[in-house]
Amino acid sequence: MISINSTELNYLVFRYLHESGYTHSAYAFGFEAGINKSTVDGNLVPPGALVTFLQKGLQFLELEADLGNDLQSDADMEDDFSFLQPLDFITKDAYQLQKIVREKKDRMNAANNESKQESEREVEVERKEEEIRDDKSEKHREQEIGKEEEKSNQDRSEMEPEENGTGGGVEPMETSPSSTVVPVEIPSSDVIVLEGHTSEVFACAWSPSGSLLASGSGDSTARIWTIASGSCRSSIQNEPARVLKHFKGRANEKSKDVTTLDWNDDGTLLATGSYDGQARIWGRDGELMTTLIRHKGPIFSLKWNKEGDYLLSGSVDKTAIVWDIKTGEWKQQFEFHSAPTLDVDWRDNTSFATCSTDGTIHVCKVGENQPIKTFLGHQGEVNAIKWDPTGSLLASCSDDHTAKIWSMKQDKYLHDLKEHVKEIYTIRWSPTGPGSHNPNQQLVLASASFDSRIKLWDVELGTLIYSLYGHRDPVYSVAFSPNGEYLASGSMDKCMHIWSVKEGRIVKTYTGNGGIFEVCWNKDGDKIAACFANNNVCVVDFRM
Repeated sequence: MISINSTELNYLVFRYLHESGYTHSAYAFGFEAGINKSTVDGNLVPPGALVTFLQKGLQFLELEADLGNDLQSDADMEDDFSFLQPLDFITKDAYQLQKIVREKKDRMNAANNESKQESEREVEVERKEEEIRDDKSEKHREQEIGKEEEKSNQDRSEMEPEENGTGGGVEPMETSPSSTVVPVEIPSSDVIVLEGHTSEVFACAWSPSGSLLASGSGDSTARIWTIASGSCRSSIQNEPARVLKHFKGRANEKSKDVTTLDWNDDGTLLATGSYDGQARIWGRDGELMTTLIRHKGPIFSLKWNKEGDYLLSGSVDKTAIVWDIKTGEWKQQFEFHSAPTLDVDWRDNTSFATCSTDGTIHVCKVGENQPIKTFLGHQGEVNAIKWDPTGSLLASCSDDHTAKIWSMKQDKYLHDLKEHVKEIYTIRWSPTGPGSHNPNQQLVLASASFDSRIKLWDVELGTLIYSLYGHRDPVYSVAFSPNGEYLASGSMDKCMHIWSVKEGRIVKTYTGNGGIFEVCWNKDGDKIAACFANNNVCVVDFRM
């Protein structure tokens, strides 16, 4: 076997992409941490989406070799790679990329042949029309036009199976700004821009108490901001942000980017996860309480349980760890995945689910040495998992373009939600239905994808309610308002949209100066925070 070091691998990947016509910058590779951060054609990709990119670097070499087996010239090889999009290199393996190239070439050849045949048909039709034009009466021509319009309408309806073919009593609707009432642009006077981070801001979360907002950044710090009550127009920040430094001495000694954070249920403690593999617990005033050290790779997800006595973390080292907060030590380490753990979520105070790039989902329980349930069915990396308010249904989303809903009562998924056409990055349950603060409202699942769509699902029937079209780039975050009536979404197109869940339309929108990685509502539902790739955090007033 050939042995290469990380510098050589970096160079191979860079040359490969550069010669294929794509520009990637801001690389910070490392065998232990994977990619630190990267931009794709100017669009910054969050660390959670790049977990396996390092592993795929070697596969690209294999792809190049496979494509070259047909004695292609260098020019032909370059043409082949022109069929691929930059995002494909992150989300597809070598064999999927090869399939994309071949399918697109086949479609292009078929299209060329069809175009040639169509041109010949058009010439023949024009000749025949010329022969009979003088013989047609005006009435007959009107009838022909009417028939063509009817056929055109039929064709248009048949071209929308994605949005209209899901069955159920009511057909789902695709909504967009052009087909609804024009949304209201949120004025800058209703926005507080929080400056201080020196790198992209990956995560943000409101304290349950409502007045504190935490943010985590690629600058190796988290910050706690105090947001006064009342409108943004009249409010003034009470005090400077508390800076939670994740390094000692020089900040660039090693990457310690803050990738994830979570408040405990009473808002007294903030947990942060970092690329250095350490979880840290901070007081609301910014003092470091505990550093939790056991993971051997970056942490990409961590969650408090309801009681606040356990903290759960998932890492690139393929494991999940339950930490005992009272002792400050690890309670149990769960080593069931064969690849990086991407997300974790508590079901109740002692049981939880984990998902991985290996395509599996495990349900585990503190004190048990084996998973109490394993869900198999996804054909790609599972990016996120979320339990519904009752803890009886688990939703998952994957690179295989599907979201699925699972029940502890059976092994196979209850619903397979297939309407997206690209990778689904995140999902959220509405705070409605049984077990929630809004029990009389319908439970809804939202999914957000790289296809720029957000979809709202009827959980009981497993059918599409709305396909929300308003973003132009991948959607990385969605969040329901506390009353479940509105949904906020953030995208790499720099826009935050606020949607009416009932009507499936944008009611307000805000455009910032960078791609948006996360959005979140405060407890009162009158403010929304968004964290941006341009180093800022914005707090937006929401009033209807």
